Amino acid sequence: PLCPQDSLGRGLRACYRYLNQTSRSFAAVIQALDGELRHAVCIFYLVLRALDTIEDDMTISLDVKVPMLHEFHSYLYQPEWKYMESKEKDRQVLEDFPTISMEFRNLSKVYQDVISDICHKMGVGMAEFLEKKVDSQHEWDKYCHYVAGLVGIGLSRLFSASELEDPIVGQDTELANSMGLFLQKTNIIRDYLEDQLEGREFWPREVWSRYAKKLSDLAKPENIDMAVQCLNELITNALHHVPDVLTYLSRLKNQSVFNFCAIPQVMAIATLAACYNNKQVFRGVVKIRKGQAVTLMMDATNIQAVKAIMYQYVEEIYQKIPGTDPSSNKTQQVIASIRAMSLPGGPMASRHHYSPIYLSCAMLLAALSWQYLSTISKATEEYVQAGEN
Repeated sequence: PLCPQDSLGRGLRACYRYLNQTSRSFAAVIQALDGELRHAVCIFYLVLRALDTIEDDMTISLDVKVPMLHEFHSYLYQPEWKYMESKEKDRQVLEDFPTISMEFRNLSKVYQDVISDICHKMGVGMAEFLEKKVDSQHEWDKYCHYVAGLVGIGLSRLFSASELEDPIVGQDTELANSMGLFLQKTNIIRDYLEDQLEGREFWPREVWSRYAKKLSDLAKPENIDMAVQCLNELITNALHHVPDVLTYLSRLKNQSVFNFCAIPQVMAIATLAACYNNKQVFRGVVKIRKGQAVTLMMDATNIQAVKAIMYQYVEEIYQKIPGTDPSSNKTQQVIASIRAMSLPGGPMASRHHYSPIYLSCAMLLAALSWQYLSTISKATEEYVQAGEN
């Protein structure tokens, strides 16, 4: 309903269909974006989804996969290129890549240049990490930069290219990178068990090796206390990105862009609060409740409200810090710095009286929320397009 599909050509209609099939929760916020930015972000998402599908496909041998990842950005300019051998669930974006690449070439050159550049950098980074594990915390940041920070940087450059946002948004790559890292680290932390079951490891060895001999040992019941301490240390690491997230969001001027950026970030902080000091992370999936998720989406429409939400969740984490936790001092410190940033205007003041802009948005978000409801537990992970590796 948000995208007047009838006025679109066959190719773009197909692209929005793929978007809705491959992304569920991400689709709604993309389709709420203003003007030509909507098409650019839709195509960007699908191109990254295609790249990600190649990276994820374990049936493709390394000697085929590595050159494909390196060359992927050039396929955008080859009208015939497609890949028919994938066994992955989202393989349709590779099988009908000619439709996606055609619509890519229909975008303004400013958008094409951003998307192609990010694809190139991401393909190279993905190939690098296919052949090695995430060891140091520095490597963890580097891996997350390749699969999610670059997405944040690319989106920010698209926002500025559309002129809906100031040039600084696209130029300040540090802040944009932090937006991606916060989401990606949240997914990696929450998905410990799922990744273990699928034989993937993304927790940094430098951290987990202080708590266990093998990463898989953290799932053993007898190691639960050490596992939770390791979890708390990684959550503390992720929280360091929150000040950058708040600074980034405070610069945004366009309402549709603000909603697009803020909703995943508040979902992420809620997810971290649910995971903090929680043994359940090692036993099953920790999800935020559907009602809570819808409330977050409805509220996260201006910077004061987002600061209040962030304040509320870091407070919740603060209350749960065990006195015996080895990271407790670090956790308290990072929370103190987040509090300092999210306090101006007072946490309660900003939470309950909204700017008039909120009211016009309430209608939009009400319309959106039913689309999220069915799969809201997937929400955060879906926001980072390529970040489900």
